[in-house]
Amino acid sequence: MKFGILIKEGPYTHQASDSAYRFALAVLEKGHEIEGVFFYNDGVINATRHMDPPQDDRHLAMLWSELGKKIGRDLMVCIAAAKRRGISDGEIMENMSITGLGELTDLSIEVDRMVTFGD
Repeated sequence: MKFGILIKEGPYTHQASDSAYRFALAVLEKGHEIEGVFFYNDGVINATRHMDPPQDDRHLAMLWSELGKKIGRDLMVCIAAAKRRGISDGEIMENMSITGLGELTDLSIEVDRMVTFGD
């Protein structure tokens, strides 16, 4: 089965990003595919290089970047949401790219299931 994941909440404030990441790992563990991950609204904060958590905390931006490498495709960051939050192309993690909402539409059409995390 092919999955798409939409994340609409930032890291550390809500459980959505952690839950989405764990869901993605479970999808891969069960032998399914992740066609794409799209960060929207405050979810774009998950992609920023400016994240600097304490050593004993998880580094969500790094975990997402590693997931992008693992699935062999860039994770998508909404350009409009990123600009509204002061995030430009050079400020996002590796294995991520700035895209438009058209990519989210295309992803939704391509997958068997689109799962949304966050409000």
